[in-house]
Amino acid sequence: MRLYFTYISMYIKSQLQYRASFLLAAVSQFFAPFALTAGIYFLFDRFGQIDGWTLYEVLICYSVVGGSHAMAECFARGFDKFPRLVQNGGFDRILVRPRSLLFQILLSDFDLKRVGHLAQTLLVLAYAIYKVEIVWSVAKAFMLLNMLIGGAFIFAGVYLLQATASFRTVESLEIANIFTHGMKEHASYPLSIFPKWITLFFTFIIPFGTINYLPMQYMLGRADGIAWLYALLPLAGGLFVLPCALAWRLGVRHYASTGS
Repeated sequence: MRLYFTYISMYIKSQLQYRASFLLAAVSQFFAPFALTAGIYFLFDRFGQIDGWTLYEVLICYSVVGGSHAMAECFARGFDKFPRLVQNGGFDRILVRPRSLLFQILLSDFDLKRVGHLAQTLLVLAYAIYKVEIVWSVAKAFMLLNMLIGGAFIFAGVYLLQATASFRTVESLEIANIFTHGMKEHASYPLSIFPKWITLFFTFIIPFGTINYLPMQYMLGRADGIAWLYALLPLAGGLFVLPCALAWRLGVRHYASTGS
């Protein structure tokens, strides 16, 4: 962890060298997501509610997914840019270093300006929570934190799968954006409004439903059966990384270098 924080400190210092440029980038990251927020607002302004969900309840879903995505882009950016290391032979250099490969790739990039996006989603989240009548408890507050962290793990896992695919494709596949930016748009809404196969996909394959829709049932007092099980579902985000890491190890085992 000391080495980890040393790397992070180096990235922060380097990105703050041009503070005006950094502030402009962070401010743009703050205001850009408001376009999607406005889209959700106008949707509810026209229809009032969607499948029993109000504007502010959906904004909580949107904020959790947006905040998770911002954290993943900040801390797991190295996986997203990994295909470049395969293309230029840089991964060969990483292979001979006496540190974990995942650790080195994780710290190959750190995007501090994503704090602007994170700040925007937290602001919307705070306002939405204020407008929704929720009976709060320590368990629900802890669950909300786990929803954000669990979502960040899911996005990191998707980035890791994208990096693993580059062992075969070399080039980064644009189809991977379906499972990052595309899924962020879908997971911003309750899963109950989508067809059943999408609900099953986002629950058992890439479990975004476990970090917003299902825990929200517990938070809003709508959970059936054993309610506390809903509160534990955000932990599935961390579990999702495990099969992704196994796929990564399989990809490394079959890596044959670029020949450059």
